[in-house]
Amino acid sequence: MTQFENVTISKKANVYFEGKVTSRTVVFPDGTKKTLGIMLPGEYEFSTSVKEEMEFVGGTLEYKLQGQDWQKIEESGIFYVPANETFLLKVYTVADYCCSYISE
Repeated sequence: MTQFENVTISKKANVYFEGKVTSRTVVFPDGTKKTLGIMLPGEYEFSTSVKEEMEFVGGTLEYKLQGQDWQKIEESGIFYVPANETFLLKVYTVADYCCSYISE
């Protein structure tokens, strides 16, 4: 999916790591949420409260899930993070992403 229709977008940005990671929340008619954002080069640690799908549509980075080895994404890729876990990112070039929150 390259675009979303019939959604509500929050104008206020979610800002993390002194502005190096930003996103906007997108709410769908059924109440599900996604965030669309940009990550500048750097190293980051995030925590989840629900399962997340991290989809990258631009950039070069590596990610590390708990108990796994580092994996690389170049330009596009998807990975899933279980609920209530942390994951690490090493972002090498500006990364364009969409995070989907999955309630099970």
